[in-house]
Amino acid sequence: MRVTGTGHASMRIDTAAGSILCDPWVNPAYFASWFPFPDNSLLDWDTLGQVDYLYVSHLHRDHFDAAHLKRYVSKDATVLLPEFPTSEMEDELRALGFTKFLKAPNEQVVELDGGLKIMIQALTSPTDGPIGDSSLWVEYDGVRLLNQNDARPTDLSLFAELGHVHAHLLQFSGAIWYPMVYELPQAAKTAFGKQKRDRQFDRTWRYIDDLKADHVFPIAGPPCFLDDALWQFNDIHGDEGNIFPDQSVFLAEYAKVGGTNGIVLLPGSVAEVTTSGASTTHPVPVEEFFANKVAHLEEMRERKRPIIEAEKASWRHPEVDVLGEMKRRIEPLLDESIYLAKGVGGPVRFDLVGYDGESVESIVVDFPGKEVRPYADEKVRYRFRTERALIEHLLHIGEVDWVNSLFLSCRFSAARIGQYNEFVYAFFKCLSTERLQYAEGWYDEHERAVDAEDITLDGWVVQRRCPHLKADLSRFGIVEGDQLTCQLHGWKFDMPSGRCLTSVGHKIRAHRADADTPAPAGEALS
Repeated sequence: MRVTGTGHASMRIDTAAGSILCDPWVNPAYFASWFPFPDNSLLDWDTLGQVDYLYVSHLHRDHFDAAHLKRYVSKDATVLLPEFPTSEMEDELRALGFTKFLKAPNEQVVELDGGLKIMIQALTSPTDGPIGDSSLWVEYDGVRLLNQNDARPTDLSLFAELGHVHAHLLQFSGAIWYPMVYELPQAAKTAFGKQKRDRQFDRTWRYIDDLKADHVFPIAGPPCFLDDALWQFNDIHGDEGNIFPDQSVFLAEYAKVGGTNGIVLLPGSVAEVTTSGASTTHPVPVEEFFANKVAHLEEMRERKRPIIEAEKASWRHPEVDVLGEMKRRIEPLLDESIYLAKGVGGPVRFDLVGYDGESVESIVVDFPGKEVRPYADEKVRYRFRTERALIEHLLHIGEVDWVNSLFLSCRFSAARIGQYNEFVYAFFKCLSTERLQYAEGWYDEHERAVDAEDITLDGWVVQRRCPHLKADLSRFGIVEGDQLTCQLHGWKFDMPSGRCLTSVGHKIRAHRADADTPAPAGEALS
């Protein structure tokens, strides 16, 4: 099995029975804030795009590059389609000209022509990608590969049961806006960023240990930030709180925990994987490339500057009545929302900075009141500040996912009172009736579900499944004093009270092993 690195989470997998192109991303994403690093725009995409199969793991724009898919990927390719709860991915791919689809039954092995086998595991909570994320398992002639990319399954036992895996490709770096955009003292940002960076690596080590593959390939990050306003997010400034470590940092950190089987794929690197080993060739020496990272980024910044400026010029739509359009689009969804509105529990304020860089219009999405209205000088628990032009553009193009556009762009600042609230971001990911109804149904189902199984961790009896997204706490749970941390997403719980310390809701059932009466089970929402 030959694996060609094509940048970020993208790769081309070649076997004698067919080729699969995964997640090709080249064009800037999220309001031209994210670019692939190392740069992959100079690869021979005309050739790379002539494949038998296309696999897109999910609709995040650093995985689903519509312009690139339309121009470079053969429309004779069969799309390996995850079993997602909505038809959005298939609809978008059909709009780009793809007509052949293999709808892979979730977690079932499918044998393709020539003995090539695949299995796709789809994750379908509202917090997975935009309504879905997935992993691809591939087997040919006894060689097995798992492309986990960004996906965070509760465990990897499903793949391990199919046989020993020889190549494990997974994310290790950040792909979020926290904590950089929060209006916090720099010391606090650094501390929170370091915690997140450490959690990212801890989760990666856990996945690697679960699968025990022969070779580990760090992929799906980090992006690079070439706009001058975002340049500080690149991990080149010696900031221990930077959440975007690169592949060379991965190798160094992996070595600290005994990892010796890591392989970096630069764009154009080729790994030949067999049941007995892997040999890799690179377009340039890997160590030399990362030693010159700053120079590479500076060269990219100058080369891509016209692209960024052209994108910026397209954002302003002064003809859009922002308040009126937000009322028209969001109020019907507020009327339909039960669980998300209850979870948000208060007004969310948007401060929109005008074209002059000074004037501000403040708009409130009032979840209890089920309305969008001008800010009335009341106290809010969540506030976002961004350019009016960005909201104009989202409304102009009818964007249904402000998380997979505005928030991932990092072109905003945020402030909040109290804990993180996942329902705020879940709602702004679901600005369509189809998405909202799915999310409401998902939360309804999970609120009604009762997790009756308990485990014992360091002297505590605790429910086995994390109340957040059902991770197995026997694998991901870490107890420090009276506090439990689920390492899958870094959520923390106070066990004596059952209270979630990371977000509202999600109470956990726990009591000391030597106590006579356990604490009552919590609700999914409170």
